[in-house]
Amino acid sequence: MAGAIFLMGPTGCGKTALAVALAERLPVEIVSVDSAMVYRGLDIGTAKPDRATLARAPHHLIDLCDPRESYSAGAFVRDAERAMADIRGRGRIPLLAGGTMLYFRALAAGLSALPARDPELRRTIDERAAREGWPALHAELKRADPAAAARIAPSDAQRIQRALEVHLLTGKPISQGYRTGWRSEAGADALRLVVAPADRGWLHERLALRLDAMMEKGFLGEVKNLYARGDLTLSNPALRAVGYRQLWAHVSGEQSLEQAQARALSATRQLAKRQMTWLRREPQAEWFDAAAATTGERVLERVRTWVGGRA
Repeated sequence: MAGAIFLMGPTGCGKTALAVALAERLPVEIVSVDSAMVYRGLDIGTAKPDRATLARAPHHLIDLCDPRESYSAGAFVRDAERAMADIRGRGRIPLLAGGTMLYFRALAAGLSALPARDPELRRTIDERAAREGWPALHAELKRADPAAAARIAPSDAQRIQRALEVHLLTGKPISQGYRTGWRSEAGADALRLVVAPADRGWLHERLALRLDAMMEKGFLGEVKNLYARGDLTLSNPALRAVGYRQLWAHVSGEQSLEQAQARALSATRQLAKRQMTWLRREPQAEWFDAAAATTGERVLERVRTWVGGRA
């Protein structure tokens, strides 16, 4: 049985709970599409499913890497294709759920052959960032590649560096790199579902409550444990995840806890805004209001109908 289900949406909209509900009722297995959940030890701040949830509905592609390692869209495509093949081999359907839109796009549309990393050029870019700041380099990227800059936060050093590197090496915008290439079986034959709020205020309030809940569960202690390892810095992609970067600034003595929490909430809201921008460009997606009480049942019925039509 070919095809797959894409369950997409901005952070904090209940995608995990909905995916688990689907997995408990239908012949599907969950594949996580989350660039932070791949890292071991990043649990509370990523809203990673707990052990009880994973016992009810196992997730593929979480806890793959140590935070010292890097994980890319290309690695995700490789791992996701392997996981989907295994799922289909069991006569089940892959349910890809998450909010890392670049990963969804890479899987559905493919990745073109971008140039290899250039260590010398990267050092030059890093030196400029140390002098001018990453927001200044983001402004430069906006002039060279507006489409990429719109999807990259002014503080996202890793992605700004890579986008500038590709532009300087090729003379072409990196945003063109995800518009060509093969289409995977999943992308060619996928049910695309978006769960997102019609009211932005609802999401803002929900994200604030979620951050408070994370802090009560020990999010700060989780960051302190990562800091205490002594082998991690903000140069590690894992620690650039929303919330971790801001609390790291507190743990390292650069900000008060109140400032760090406020900036973490702001960064989370900005992430949700960027995700919504991606989602609005998603072709053939069916939208469901995350705030509606009936959304869970409506999504279940839609998926059940789709699965039944493929039997």
